[in-house]
Amino acid sequence: MKKLIFITGTRADYGKLEPLALAALEEGHEVHFFVTGMHLIERYGLTTIEVARQKEFKRREFHNQNEGDSQDQVLSNTINGFADYIKKELPDLVIIHGDRIEALAASLVCSINYIRSVHIEGGEVSGTIDEVYRHCNTKLCSAHFVSSNLAQNRVIRLGEKPESVFILGSPELDTHKKKTGINLDTVRKRYDIPWKDFGVAIFHPVTSELHNIERQAQEFFNTLSESKRNFVTIAPNNDPGSNKIFSITEQLPKERFRLIPSMRFLYFSELLRHAKVLVGNSSAGVREAPFFGLPSLDIGTRQNLRNKSNSIFNTTAFEKIEISNFLKTQWGKKYKKDSSFGVGNSSENFKKILSNSQLWRLPLQKVFFDGSLTER
Repeated sequence: MKKLIFITGTRADYGKLEPLALAALEEGHEVHFFVTGMHLIERYGLTTIEVARQKEFKRREFHNQNEGDSQDQVLSNTINGFADYIKKELPDLVIIHGDRIEALAASLVCSINYIRSVHIEGGEVSGTIDEVYRHCNTKLCSAHFVSSNLAQNRVIRLGEKPESVFILGSPELDTHKKKTGINLDTVRKRYDIPWKDFGVAIFHPVTSELHNIERQAQEFFNTLSESKRNFVTIAPNNDPGSNKIFSITEQLPKERFRLIPSMRFLYFSELLRHAKVLVGNSSAGVREAPFFGLPSLDIGTRQNLRNKSNSIFNTTAFEKIEISNFLKTQWGKKYKKDSSFGVGNSSENFKKILSNSQLWRLPLQKVFFDGSLTER
């Protein structure tokens, strides 16, 4: 039995980590969650309750930010909090996902203290600051559980040893693959969604574009409003610029838009199954929507260079004609299911990797791997 600590700072990364944590429990491992970030902010739905629902998870909450804190302040706060926590818990393995500030803090603490860590979904590109954080996590963590062969190759090109890179797939697809046990009427009742015919809109801030992110949101949602379609709108994440987006979304006409701070993951999964389109700049548009065969319109640069699929379309917030044409031609259309990020078996892969002695033999002192040269 191993002691595993998972780091979660958002509703999105918890949806990816929960299936893996449950799989670890099935194998007899001890599971802990370090819960921080937007999970503990009321405006975003206090989603720490999602972690608390799993009674077998041991949980530590840490408030790492106040309204208006800069990203570097949040990073510093999280490093201090996680460092104190980790020294007491002494885990066998820390599981870190993706490209958020909380993940970077955990990776730094583990690297400095020679604590074995694994990075989930490294080796992906987006062209924004998130990509920089993601690659930093790759260089700091001792092992890598990636989504695809393409991601595996990128991680190796970053100088990571091939034996440290395992193909896992995208864990959230495990949840999307199985039956949720609920139906659309249940989702609509819980979240007060008045329509059966709707799209999903999610628009997050882009930290390198704060000079015009409010204008982007204004133009984007104006075009959606003019379409006379109905949209379930999920609140943005808590990156800098979110207040500017809230200033737009909170003024949207309620007869066409239902603004929701956050959704339970199973309910979100059922929502996507019945949505007519997904629009905005969420990673769900380039990972989960194609898995459902759901048409998605990726807005702007936030997911730039991410996965390409026949069901994914791209434009900017200012291209009203392109957005309108997408809504007219793609509304309710279905595409062949895309398995670029896996087939929904990440939990089983996770169990196999944890039982593989290769993972536990990896040295904690890392060296750069150059495939064409002999290491010294």
